[in-house]
Amino acid sequence: MGTCILAGVLAAGLALPAVGAIGVSAKAATEDFNDLPDELKAPPLAQATSIYDADGGLIATVYDRDRIVVPENQIAPVMRTALIDIEDHRFYQHGAIDVKGVLRALNTNAASGGVVQGASTLTQQYVKNVFVDEAGDDKRAVLRAQRQTLGRKVQELRYAIKVEQTLSKDQILTNYLNITYFGEQAYGIEAAAERYFSVHAKDLSLTQAALLAGLVQSPSSYDPTVHPALAKQRRDTVLRKMAQYGSITSAQARRAIRTPIQLKVSTPRQGCITAQQGEGFFCDYVRRIVLTDPAFGRSAAQRQALWQHGGLRIHTTLDPKAQQALEQSVTSHVYPTDQAATAMTLVRPGTGAIVAMGQSRDYGVGPNQTEINLNVSANMGGGVGFPTGSTFKPIVAAAALEDGLQPSQRYPSPYSMPWPDMTDCAGHDYPQSGEVHNDSTSLVGPFAMPAAMAQSVNTYFAQLEADTGLCNVAGMASKLGITHQANGAALQVVPSFTLGSNDLTPLEMANVYATFANHGVYCSPVAITSVTTADHRDLAVPGTNCTRVMSAQTADTITTMLKGVVQDGTGKPAGLTDRDDAGKTGTTDASKQVWFVGYTPQLSGATVVSDTSDTQDLDGQSIGGDIIDQAFGGTLAGPIWRDAMEGALAGAPAGHFSLVRLPQGG
Repeated sequence: MGTCILAGVLAAGLALPAVGAIGVSAKAATEDFNDLPDELKAPPLAQATSIYDADGGLIATVYDRDRIVVPENQIAPVMRTALIDIEDHRFYQHGAIDVKGVLRALNTNAASGGVVQGASTLTQQYVKNVFVDEAGDDKRAVLRAQRQTLGRKVQELRYAIKVEQTLSKDQILTNYLNITYFGEQAYGIEAAAERYFSVHAKDLSLTQAALLAGLVQSPSSYDPTVHPALAKQRRDTVLRKMAQYGSITSAQARRAIRTPIQLKVSTPRQGCITAQQGEGFFCDYVRRIVLTDPAFGRSAAQRQALWQHGGLRIHTTLDPKAQQALEQSVTSHVYPTDQAATAMTLVRPGTGAIVAMGQSRDYGVGPNQTEINLNVSANMGGGVGFPTGSTFKPIVAAAALEDGLQPSQRYPSPYSMPWPDMTDCAGHDYPQSGEVHNDSTSLVGPFAMPAAMAQSVNTYFAQLEADTGLCNVAGMASKLGITHQANGAALQVVPSFTLGSNDLTPLEMANVYATFANHGVYCSPVAITSVTTADHRDLAVPGTNCTRVMSAQTADTITTMLKGVVQDGTGKPAGLTDRDDAGKTGTTDASKQVWFVGYTPQLSGATVVSDTSDTQDLDGQSIGGDIIDQAFGGTLAGPIWRDAMEGALAGAPAGHFSLVRLPQGG
């Protein structure tokens, strides 16, 4: 049956050019027709993906195709009628091929000596749109799908016949309206209704539906935002056709034609750049997880296809209250116009959940904006990281305690001394050389570990690192998730390790200190709690991996010492007034960066302030409206941490640390 239809259609010319040549290849085309697979394998339609915070609030909508697939009952009946009347008014009377339409097209084209009228049914157009959609952004593939050749028509016919056998007319029409392109980046009728009129497809009026139906023929030529006069002419043609075929009365058509086009355009805004309250950086981090984590596909191509197909509903760990507090703090203490910038991440101990992430400059490409997420490593959209300064010292202390050294361990700790002899994991020896000194000439020992931590005594920690062993310190860092520098380079396991000479990120450091809060159990960071596909399947998502990396005694000892830092040490300006807190300051060479990393029982956060040019120190710069005479972690980064934590924890019960007894006078 299909062959007979094809032969008749080919004989009629199917409204193609070079009619005389058709007969020569009709036999071959018929053979090709029979050789084609029976079933049209329509790819899943690319749709918008929505990313939500922990409370279900929308963070951002991202898409490769701005499309929301809607069922038949969510499309206004007048929209369906308008499309049929202008494109294929006998849609419900004919099969895959409209023989009357073919003959009419043949007569019209023969009379004109060219091709002025086509004969494709809505079903054939739907098949063509499937191939176009499958081509995606590949321009060559799109041109192949749209080419006016006999081979393409044969392919369309074969699949159109199969579609008519497997789907009802209503299903075909609904699929057509969901797949077709309406211009202005709007794919499908729901996106088009929202783009041009800011309404849902189910609420389209007669004049609105007529305009959209007219766009199908040429979305660019009849774009009402660019060519309003042509768009109205086309809309009015649709209205006259609707009256001609009895879908509306002549009076209705006349009233509608007198009505000017009334647009209410919703500008297409998508992607992480649309996120509010600085959530763009977290949004981009989530996107990169989907594109890189094997949980979302074994290969990069599979993960990319999942992201581009879209239609995902991604729920995340982001706490909107904590995010708002963080954003308020970082932008009030460091202005987007400042040369310096600050970045901060908050994580929940015991879960790995990232609850807030942001920085003083907005996510974007405009002035005083950036798409580089200073909170994460380069492979996740970040930069090269920052030297952490003395915030690394608690890692050295944890390694020392695990190696059997005690908090009572005392060293002379002069203002200045040569670096002690050390050996790294590869057996490379670093003989006594150079000089390590404290921040102040008056800062001299002897000290035990608690006082050395509170006052951030460099010469003490140089000796502690030497007795602990560089390799043991590197091993503890690795257990705490620090395996490489932020740019992907290997850690520099050298004597200056203890002074934070490696470039790390706020996310890494917040997670390290969350381990102390969690009594020695490290939990890898997580940002996604669930992912549901467009067809309502739940995907497996990467969860946190929690591992004990030090004894509870060691972790609680570190916490007790870090509590002293905010009570009486360098971190006192960052201390909270209404709950247990602990933390450590850090200031790098030449004061190019300052840090504060701290935690309560419920929340851990890391803050860095850095010169963005990496050529100047922070001293003397205008930051947050104040000239900074001398930058320190406690006085510059500390208040940012304090204000963010207070806002994030406002109203939450105050937890308590498990403290240990430290040596007197320590």
